[in-house]
Amino acid sequence: MQAKRNGDISFWYADMGGVPAFRPPLPGDIDADVAIVGAGYTGLWTAYYLKKARPSLRIALIEREFAGFGASGRNGGWLSGGFSWSREKYLKTSTRQGVSAMQAAMAGCVDEVIRVASAEGIDADIRRVDNLTVATNPAQLERAREECETIRAWDVDPDRVEMLDQAATRARINVRDVMGGFVVHGQARVQPAKLVRGLAAAVERLGVLIYEKTTVTAIAKGSVTTDRGTVRAETIIRATEGFTAGIPGEERTWLALNSAQIVTEPLSPELWRQIGWEGHELLGNAAHAYCYAQRTREGRITMGGRGVPYRYGSRTDVNGQTQQATIDQLHTILTTLLPQTAGCRIDHAWCGVLGVPRDWCTTVGLDPATRIGWAGGYVGLGVSSSNLSGRTLADLILGQETELTRLPWVNRKVRPWEPEPFRWLGVHSMYQLYRIADGREAAGLAHTSKLAALADSLTGH
Repeated sequence: MQAKRNGDISFWYADMGGVPAFRPPLPGDIDADVAIVGAGYTGLWTAYYLKKARPSLRIALIEREFAGFGASGRNGGWLSGGFSWSREKYLKTSTRQGVSAMQAAMAGCVDEVIRVASAEGIDADIRRVDNLTVATNPAQLERAREECETIRAWDVDPDRVEMLDQAATRARINVRDVMGGFVVHGQARVQPAKLVRGLAAAVERLGVLIYEKTTVTAIAKGSVTTDRGTVRAETIIRATEGFTAGIPGEERTWLALNSAQIVTEPLSPELWRQIGWEGHELLGNAAHAYCYAQRTREGRITMGGRGVPYRYGSRTDVNGQTQQATIDQLHTILTTLLPQTAGCRIDHAWCGVLGVPRDWCTTVGLDPATRIGWAGGYVGLGVSSSNLSGRTLADLILGQETELTRLPWVNRKVRPWEPEPFRWLGVHSMYQLYRIADGREAAGLAHTSKLAALADSLTGH
């Protein structure tokens, strides 16, 4: 099915009336106390908490396009506080108590983002909801049970997650062939572009300078070089997430993984009666090549997934435009899970990139020798994780030892990705194996396909 609109950054900006006007670029060489490269969630949250803690700091945000151009303005709107990274990998350099504390800190981001949005008058269509993961075959149901038990075993509040039988799952959302699922309480739905634009306005009110249409060409101790001039600063933060590979010297730090979405026209009241979804839950499935969806403020459905997962050399899209093959895949996922939507028009399709470290585990840190810091590699959980990054970076920059700076993701080192063509082959092979595994499980394989484990081993997922 053709989308009525493809690209133009994302539907979320169309929902706001279009892409915003640019702020002025860097006017030339300047001095600052802190220079932040990237004006998405990570950079903005860092600036916000720094200015709140120390209003006298001179903070400059440098952005190649406009604040919220990247994943911050294109994501699925899941304010989840989730923790899908490998706890065992963090455990190798930490303790069980430390990993549990990190999971609890991530969960706490939901309340913190909502608190700041309220305090700053940011209307981002935030609605507290549950997160529902559905299983439509025995193998998926087995994984859903395992994941539910894993969350319960590590979470400080084991009642936050609940396994649902077939009837209880269908009572929430009438998914075809659903066999059960699990729900995580205490999450939220957001309109992501409204959140990032509101946050940008909030940091400007605090006195932070945001320079747009300014391309960074080099980051070194004490300086950020751009096509518009040099920013001299004692502390520099790289907050570039999925665009990190475009910075000289960072080509293999994080892989730029693609994710795409489609959004339907507003559904009729009759269709909503057939589907249910009265709780406005965040919706995902237990497939290997999983999807993510939400019911929007005005009664649309967004459906997201990987599509074409990776462009050679970590290349990125052009203003969010995605391939027709990806649109077709997402439409198939939507109508397979919710056949009630088969006749619905697709109003918009778009895509973006997210950062993936070699071990698929996010990190935040600050090098004390160079005073160059970073945060990201969220692997799709950036709406909430970026908030914790901002608070943690603020503590690190100010030299404060806190509970946040002791979490196991702080200053964690990860080896770089392999050079091309190996990472292209690895990522595409992984997702092809996932799709084959999903097909076999849908055809009746009772347990998780061994091909999925092979796929994970290829890239360290």
